[in-house]
Amino acid sequence: MNEGNLIDPRETKLAGSFIEQIIIDDLAAGKNDGRVHTRFPPEPNGYLHIGHAKAICLDFGMAQKYGGKCNLRFDDTNPVKEEVEYIDSIKEDIRWLGFDWEDREYYASDYFGKLYDFAVDLIKKGLAYVDDQPAAVISSQKGTPTQPGTESPFRGRSPEENLDLFERMNHGEFEEGSRVLRARIDMASPNMHMRDPIIYRIIKTAHHRTGESWKVYPMYDFAHGQCDYFEGITHSLCTLEFEVHRPLYDWLIDQLKTDDYRPRQIEFNRLNLTYTMMSKRKLLELVQEGLVSGWDDPRMPTLCGLRRRGYTPESIRKFVDLIGYTKVEAINDVSLLEHAVRDDLNLRTPRVFAVLNPLKVVITNYPEGKTENVELINNPEDESMGSRTIPFSRELYIEQEDFMENPPHKFFRLAPGKEVRLKGAYIIKCTGFEKDAAGNVTEVRCTYDPETRSGASLADRKVKATLHWVSAEHAIDAEVRLYDRLFNTEDPAGQKDEDYRNFLNPDSLKVLRGCKAEPSLATARPLDKFQFQRLGYFCVDPDSTSNNLVFNRTVGLRDSWAKLNK
Repeated sequence: MNEGNLIDPRETKLAGSFIEQIIIDDLAAGKNDGRVHTRFPPEPNGYLHIGHAKAICLDFGMAQKYGGKCNLRFDDTNPVKEEVEYIDSIKEDIRWLGFDWEDREYYASDYFGKLYDFAVDLIKKGLAYVDDQPAAVISSQKGTPTQPGTESPFRGRSPEENLDLFERMNHGEFEEGSRVLRARIDMASPNMHMRDPIIYRIIKTAHHRTGESWKVYPMYDFAHGQCDYFEGITHSLCTLEFEVHRPLYDWLIDQLKTDDYRPRQIEFNRLNLTYTMMSKRKLLELVQEGLVSGWDDPRMPTLCGLRRRGYTPESIRKFVDLIGYTKVEAINDVSLLEHAVRDDLNLRTPRVFAVLNPLKVVITNYPEGKTENVELINNPEDESMGSRTIPFSRELYIEQEDFMENPPHKFFRLAPGKEVRLKGAYIIKCTGFEKDAAGNVTEVRCTYDPETRSGASLADRKVKATLHWVSAEHAIDAEVRLYDRLFNTEDPAGQKDEDYRNFLNPDSLKVLRGCKAEPSLATARPLDKFQFQRLGYFCVDPDSTSNNLVFNRTVGLRDSWAKLNK
């Protein structure tokens, strides 16, 4: 699979690659006194998604591997969009992935005073000025990549005037959008980001940590590198869109540093997935418009959504290892993520019986009122998980699709006159069935052979199908939510001429009520994971109550989409 810009991680190098080599080389050269110190700097304006997991695994993983440290630093420079709810969720997600920042929880707001003083220092050196022009005018003066920009008429203000205006901006004397502070660099630079970028703007919204103390807030490009410097970061790992920002990062560090130490920014490719949207803005729109049930909707690529769906942190870390880190932007096939999840759950989940679309089977020659226990292995991949017993009785439920009145030639499941094995129990033979007024089969009648209990010698009894089942008398009721891909096109973000909402998959959620499950599941707790035999992997949803057990389908036993799209 290498069609278009899709990549197969099995054809790429393992994680770490060039970034890890840089760290190894820096350690060998004795840079930064042999330290490795990284940081993960999320903006608390939304929930983390699987793209952030790639950065988390790199930032924390490289620090762990080379005996270093990784800081968690919230980029809380825009109080308009930030909420404590997002901070709490980010911390929960990082811990869930298996990483710990120990006592190194920081905020850009911790450094507002230092950043303000640095801005004042730039003004005094003639390297920053207050611009009174509207943002649209400033943008229009930036020029093009092949044409130099136009200098602001306020570029020549004296340091004294700029200091006065900047202080008054911070005292709240001016309206939002009326003035900004710009770095004075080079309006003819071939790098557009060096053409006198805005480094401070006026925001009169209370900050969740500093309250009303500040009326001016630093831009990301101004705060990011300086916070790295203040914290002693050695390797500042960013995604590729920040590569063109690196000259500004370095320029600002040059104005701030007082010795040979400087953090090094290194860029890597983002994590993009087919049939998935990674824009936090658009994910927020889905939530706000009720197109999903919330940030933790199991169809969302958010870490809390994947957790609710039944994904494991081990499977996500494995997937990140598979796709690796390169300098090439590409879209990874989501089926590879599902493959990693499937492989992980295969090893750790018990097998259980559940019937999603029940059809009653009556074994007419089985004694009425009799119940016997059938012993089943919980997981053949892990003997330490032991076995369990489930009840077997005269009336059972099987899947509706496991019976056909007039089957095609290669249909090996239950049909009139045909035999099947009930897993762990007996061979049964269909002797008849009943229909309702609409012609739907409502009950199948069978006989069983008491000599065919699993474990007995069956050399002379060959059947081609084995079905899962539950005892009708002992089954518990359940609701099952079948989740599928949220979008029905590979690259919803790349459809520039159409609203991404037009590509939402109308079949991304199907809710089945009246499902039947073996009685052992009555004690299942939220987020417990199981393999429903022959059906896929499922997770208990937090919506479950003592009266309504709810399961989310995590992933099927095989990639059905790959078959459909061939």
